[in-house]
Amino acid sequence: MSDCCAGDAEDRRSFDFAILGGGSAAFAAMIRARELGASVLLVNQGTIGGTCVNVGCVPSKTLLRAAENHHWHGLSRFRGIEPRGGTIDFDSLVREKDELVEGLRRSKYEDVLAGLSGVRFVAGRGRLLGPDVLEVDGERFEAGKILVATGSRPRLPEVPGLAEAGVWDSTQALDAPFLPDRLVVLGGSYVALELAQMFSRLGSRVTILQRSGQILSSEDADVADALARFLAAEGIEIRTGQKLHSVERRGDRFFVRAAGDDEARVHEADAVLAALGRRANADGLGLEAAGVEVDDAGFIRVDDTLETTRPGIHAAGDVIGDPAFVYAAAYEGSLAASNALSGKPERRDYAAIPWVVFTDPQVAGVGLDERGAARAGIEVDVSVLPLEHVPRALAARDTRGFVKLLRERGGDRLVGARIVAPEGAEQIMEASLMIRFGLPVSQVAKHFHPYLTQGEAVKLALLSFDRDVESLSCCAS
Repeated sequence: MSDCCAGDAEDRRSFDFAILGGGSAAFAAMIRARELGASVLLVNQGTIGGTCVNVGCVPSKTLLRAAENHHWHGLSRFRGIEPRGGTIDFDSLVREKDELVEGLRRSKYEDVLAGLSGVRFVAGRGRLLGPDVLEVDGERFEAGKILVATGSRPRLPEVPGLAEAGVWDSTQALDAPFLPDRLVVLGGSYVALELAQMFSRLGSRVTILQRSGQILSSEDADVADALARFLAAEGIEIRTGQKLHSVERRGDRFFVRAAGDDEARVHEADAVLAALGRRANADGLGLEAAGVEVDDAGFIRVDDTLETTRPGIHAAGDVIGDPAFVYAAAYEGSLAASNALSGKPERRDYAAIPWVVFTDPQVAGVGLDERGAARAGIEVDVSVLPLEHVPRALAARDTRGFVKLLRERGGDRLVGARIVAPEGAEQIMEASLMIRFGLPVSQVAKHFHPYLTQGEAVKLALLSFDRDVESLSCCAS
């Protein structure tokens, strides 16, 4: 490693490690590189912080919680409490969201960057000129190793009128200039569902148009069907098996033409939200000149050590595709930096990575589902525990959902979990740790789980593999 210190970082043209990007993967890589003693060049175009803090996780989750608060303010599960409605100041909600984003961007990105010595930050569009040379707005730099972590952006498919109509993507929806009376949501993935429920709970009449036969198309039908029922019960119209034919705008009205098994139908709305996937921010980076290949969808190809098709150049985060989670990006950024600089490559491992759909109820998962187990040739026992058997859910008067666990048949190993529950995100980690560290089902089922907690649902589901929980007293094991 070269000897880099705070005093000369701003004057350097040659670095041990250059990073293109300014989000979670880039910052994790920068921190790890400095821990290894490397001099670092960080190049970023636009706002620092990446998707999650600026236009993804942080702004969406605070608005989702606001919508949830408003929804339950007007309802009550308890006979002794009279529900009260509330007015909505949508502009104020957006401003409050912006304040949170600005605060976290400052404390978790800008202040972190300012506190690191040995790092030169250059604002601008970076472009690779070769395996160890890059250019930023005409200024050339050399680097022993390079990491591309430029993220992704919303994608619009080629549908007549879609790009020209001025529909919202997920980024624009979080800065919506008004609360629409009627909203059409295109897509049935987690982004589409979260935002659909958010707008519905804030007062919009929402229709979801999904191309596949179910929402959450990659999941087992029982998970998707349960969530669809809960969303429909709140008044959201869900139409699956829909082929999108065209989108037209006339003045301030949108007309979306789509068809399923029936005849084509035109859906009128005053806003359309397209949540139809993402594309890599890989264009204009000089990848071809550097010998870095992309796949058919435009994401950078990497091997299991996160090295691209050009030795010495790595990639991490959303620019390489799924799993497109901020915590996966941070993991990849740190791993890529270690692999590039330590000389001891380690393979990435997503076997026990948990994920969450932040609807209400939430959907959380880790490991295999039933379809995935079948594809992998693994026979499983399945335990499904409805929340009506969980004391915490009964006390809260909210028994929406279930816990589903998959155990390898003939063994004691958990291979997958799916949870549909109001706080499923808070329950999934126990299953994730069981899979990651091979903790036996029988042993975890015997472990203490505090009574009247959400975590007790996992214990009861574990017991359900071999016992009838209806025959157990409270706190039984």
